[in-house]
Amino acid sequence: MAGSFQMRPWIAKRLRWAGLLVLLPLTAPAQTPGAGGGKAWQASGYVKALQSAIFLEPLPPRFPAATQLYDNLIHHRLNLDWYAGEHLSLQLGWRNRLFWGDQVRLFGASFIDQQDGDAAGLIDLSRGHASSSGVAVHTTLDRLYATWTRGAWEIHLGRQRINWGISTLWNPNDLFNTFSFVDFDYEERPGSDALRILRYLGFAARAELAIRLADHLDESVIAALYAFNRAEYDVQLLAGRMQTDWVLGAGWAGALGQAGFKGEWTAFYDPGADRIDLAATATVDYMWPGSLYLNAGFLYTSTGTTDGALDLFGYRPSPKTLYPFTYSLLLTSSYTFTPLLNGSLTLIYSPGPSHTTFLNPTLTLSIADNWDLTLVGQLEALRRDDTGTLPVRAAFLRLRFSY
Repeated sequence: MAGSFQMRPWIAKRLRWAGLLVLLPLTAPAQTPGAGGGKAWQASGYVKALQSAIFLEPLPPRFPAATQLYDNLIHHRLNLDWYAGEHLSLQLGWRNRLFWGDQVRLFGASFIDQQDGDAAGLIDLSRGHASSSGVAVHTTLDRLYATWTRGAWEIHLGRQRINWGISTLWNPNDLFNTFSFVDFDYEERPGSDALRILRYLGFAARAELAIRLADHLDESVIAALYAFNRAEYDVQLLAGRMQTDWVLGAGWAGALGQAGFKGEWTAFYDPGADRIDLAATATVDYMWPGSLYLNAGFLYTSTGTTDGALDLFGYRPSPKTLYPFTYSLLLTSSYTFTPLLNGSLTLIYSPGPSHTTFLNPTLTLSIADNWDLTLVGQLEALRRDDTGTLPVRAAFLRLRFSY
């Protein structure tokens, strides 16, 4: 992996603070509302060590001739919930990461800018620094919001995750927190500085209004959602404005016989360009006796391309273009080999001149209570100039302790 480095005082200081943050939740028992008459709170989180090896085709001159990148990451997360009373609670999610390796050396200060992009919001709640020796630290509050509940009403205000997605991999209905599935190490997904109001209307029915705050109207998202159940299908309808586009969409989740059937679509109308774009997906999944699971589906994005070879690893998705290609076919399988060992394989094929294919095998082993070891592979294969090529091959080894 990456070469050794001399630990500087500012790095050592941050590591001491990170260690304290990890130990505090482990030594102080979480309380339940009203316990002992004190202010009730709960704490949880994890610590992960991730090693990666990425093999690239020759790239532009800014990169060295060697295209093997080795990196390391220590990732700590702390979740705090404080129950201030019968109706009010506060939630905080704190993400701390220490990087060292080739990518920090290659990108320099822009490496921190890339990390900030995952938690951009109305208020800057991130700090980071990258050194020329290939070491970087980054800390961010990606959750910081208050929740008020009373009867059938809920109000959430602050940096939060607004997840309107139903489908398994791609979510055209998720207007607020689009994420890249390539980033498997960020399970919580980015948050938005937003106001969210919910009203529950009975069995499996609710109405929502959500507003993602921004400095300018053309950067904000304002949308409403109505969810209900009909004929054993969960259905949702949404409408609103996403930046400069007016949006209208729907999603569903139900069954076709013994198989599950999910899907979403969203139409985007840009009045300035007088153009309508569409993103739509549908999947069918089935679980066989013996723990074999299969999921097959497709994605259509009118803003995608049918030509060319693109960088799937550096791609930044949006609700309009969740994947860079117009047509994509998905097949995912998973199998539980033993109660402690699980494996999965995801294949995405995009028809076109390049025949771009993405492969993602994963093995997860539970090695002890709260301890998991995961091996992940990511491979992009395509056809260029009548020959096959593998522009990106990556392997990741992750050890995780949850508390």
